[in-house]
Amino acid sequence: MDIAGFSLIQLGVAIIATLIASFVRGVTGFGMAIVLVPVLALALMPLESVLLVNFLGLFIGLTEIRQFLAHAERSAWIISGLVLLATGPGLMALAATPPDIARLLIAMVALLAFGAIMLPTRAADAPGAVATGAVGISAGLLTGFAGMPGPPVVPYYVGRHIPRQVAKASMLLIFTVACVAGLGSGAALGVLGWQLLVLSLLLFPLVLLGNWAGTHTSGRVSDKAWRGFTGLVLGATALVAIIKLF
Repeated sequence: MDIAGFSLIQLGVAIIATLIASFVRGVTGFGMAIVLVPVLALALMPLESVLLVNFLGLFIGLTEIRQFLAHAERSAWIISGLVLLATGPGLMALAATPPDIARLLIAMVALLAFGAIMLPTRAADAPGAVATGAVGISAGLLTGFAGMPGPPVVPYYVGRHIPRQVAKASMLLIFTVACVAGLGSGAALGVLGWQLLVLSLLLFPLVLLGNWAGTHTSGRVSDKAWRGFTGLVLGATALVAIIKLF
């Protein structure tokens, strides 16, 4: 028995992973793709996992657009524009990569995200134009290849002493734009199947539930606990994905 071409086992993995990943997103302001893509890639094809997460990220992002517009840092708009330009080449690379190698590389991206979030925090001032440009381009490439703009974006904001609300709004704006870029590139390459849209619509209520629970929890924890929880989740996700591969 299957639904929209996906087996019950695949759907079960997707449901559990979606709840956990959306809760993490609600707590931290990021992490849904970093948590969800490596896990889904164990049950689905890597390309399917990336595009499915793009659908879910766009849907939840559209429900929070007013928050992004009110609180996002100016740099988030610059990075978002560069993400739009660089996502297509990243998705083309994913489509040309054997699935097992793609799964390994996606797991390594999650591991790099864990290492980046553990770096010491910096001053509140935004980095210069070169650093901002590098973050935007690398985030776009990773959006296409791994559905994960987070590894370069998260340290850019979370690693600075800026208000949590500004950091979360800036990151979520970029991630929503990245989802648009990923889906647009997938459609242009002819790899955006209707089954993924159906599955994403089935999973979206779980995203709303998990995100609500995470946002409610986020307001009750300190910045130190917030950063610690983020690092723990990213590290555990990367470790599980790598262990499963071998």
